[in-house]
Amino acid sequence: MLIHFIYRRYPVLSGCFKGFLLGMILILSLLVPALAAEKMKSVDLSTAIIQIAKQSIPAVVAIEVTERREVTNPFWGFEQDPFFRRFFNVPKMPRKFKQEMKGLGSGIIIDSQGHILTNYHVAGGATQLRVFLSNGNQYPAKLVGGDSKTDLAVIHISAKEPLFHLNFGDSDKVEVGEWVVAIGAPRALENTVTQGIISAKHRTGISDPSSYQDFLQTDAPINPGNSGGPLLNLQGEVVGVNAAIASESGGFEGIGFTIPSNIAVYVSRALIAHGKVERGWLGLSMQNATPEIAQSLHLETPKGALIVEVVKGGPADKAGLKKNDVVIAYRGEDIPDSSTFRNKVASTPIGQEGKVTIIREGKKEEFTVKIGSLEEGTKIIAAAIRDRFGLEVRPVTPQEVEKYGLNSNQGVVITWLDSKGPFGQAGFEVEDMILQIDNQPIVGLDGFVSVMSALKPNQKISVTARDHRTGNVGTILVALGPESHFRKARTSFLQNDSQEAASEIRKGAAALQSEADQAAGKGKEILQASIRKLEALADEVKKGAINSVKKLDEAFTEAYQALARQD
Repeated sequence: MLIHFIYRRYPVLSGCFKGFLLGMILILSLLVPALAAEKMKSVDLSTAIIQIAKQSIPAVVAIEVTERREVTNPFWGFEQDPFFRRFFNVPKMPRKFKQEMKGLGSGIIIDSQGHILTNYHVAGGATQLRVFLSNGNQYPAKLVGGDSKTDLAVIHISAKEPLFHLNFGDSDKVEVGEWVVAIGAPRALENTVTQGIISAKHRTGISDPSSYQDFLQTDAPINPGNSGGPLLNLQGEVVGVNAAIASESGGFEGIGFTIPSNIAVYVSRALIAHGKVERGWLGLSMQNATPEIAQSLHLETPKGALIVEVVKGGPADKAGLKKNDVVIAYRGEDIPDSSTFRNKVASTPIGQEGKVTIIREGKKEEFTVKIGSLEEGTKIIAAAIRDRFGLEVRPVTPQEVEKYGLNSNQGVVITWLDSKGPFGQAGFEVEDMILQIDNQPIVGLDGFVSVMSALKPNQKISVTARDHRTGNVGTILVALGPESHFRKARTSFLQNDSQEAASEIRKGAAALQSEADQAAGKGKEILQASIRKLEALADEVKKGAINSVKKLDEAFTEAYQALARQD
């Protein structure tokens, strides 16, 4: 507009001005790249890292962790044995003794009030915390809140003066190959500074599969003791919280993992405000869209989150999402895999609405979902687990934590058990404590629900549990055969969902077929006869020709008996 005005107001000058303007544009076109190049030259890595170290070390702390617990004396039983008392002169021993363990981690001061961000595995189970600042001052600390799902915790110290703290950068903008700096206390060597690059982004499957993982991978050296310390960009901003390494030796081997700053900011704010993290929930089980899945579902690329199961009555079910839909976008952002979708839903405020774009039978569709509460979702899924696996559980009590020397929130206790279910058949009893499933530690009710929900039909799982009678810990193999499908079929039938009931009966028949494939002789014939009856029953149920659940019970009982004859 200004140029147009000058041309109209002063036509004599327009030619001069035009020449001047073109000259300025030419100068700027040459100057901007030169300035950019000069900026690149000014980033001297040695100088940059020195500056980052000087600026950041005052806000990085070492954390001494003390855990105390009571442990059952493994030799206590021998004291009661007259043979050992006579021949080995076994002294009188206590039944239990107190055990104290110490560890060291790192942390980041995140505000002037004394809040410190670290890993959950550093501070989550501590009975005593002590923080050491770079200036030599030390303070006792208390746990504000912890989140095992992201391996993050916030602790607090009361200092006399405001504390220097670090600022967070945007981890979504971090690029592979970007230089980064790690600071911490590896092997108790405080204020250690190392450097490297971002090796990869969006790493999952590093730790507990039920946790919210989206790690940055780095080759900046990280060792035991670095946990909870910052990973910084060359602007001195925290882009990650160091959490784990991949190592066969126990030391650093060039592969470290850090929790992205965007997750850390969200979790730390929630812990400071509420002492816990409230997460969004849709009620979906998902997996990545593999090349094979992409081909079968007519997808252009093997990207997105394939919906494997929809929880009845959950937000996704109410919105109209279905099994075999592939989520490709959420709230306008592309979804490359199931972990990304899960994390984005979890960080969406409860009650908000969002658009979900899917591919269904080769066509793109859009749905509006209202985000539910994971806490409420856990209750719904727990009821589904009762139907599928025949058990109910509760969290461990503080008394049980102290009695058995457990970490806080470790394990769940069985409160109800169906003797005909897979856990009942394996020999479990009410009050037994489940500690691990397939070597995955069970952290509270949420952890149990997450692990159980991810189990596949016909899977055999190893369950580490504590016997409520003796207190002994052992591992038991549990076979998840057709029983879970029969239970689900029965529940769906009673809810007048004949389609779902028929589907589950067929899945139960398929599970029996896998047993029949390994059988021989008369046993195989009995199983195959039972399978044929189940398939016929599924057809009748789908048509609505069955009016009583008794027919299902009779067919399922016959299938159980056919299985029992194989033992």
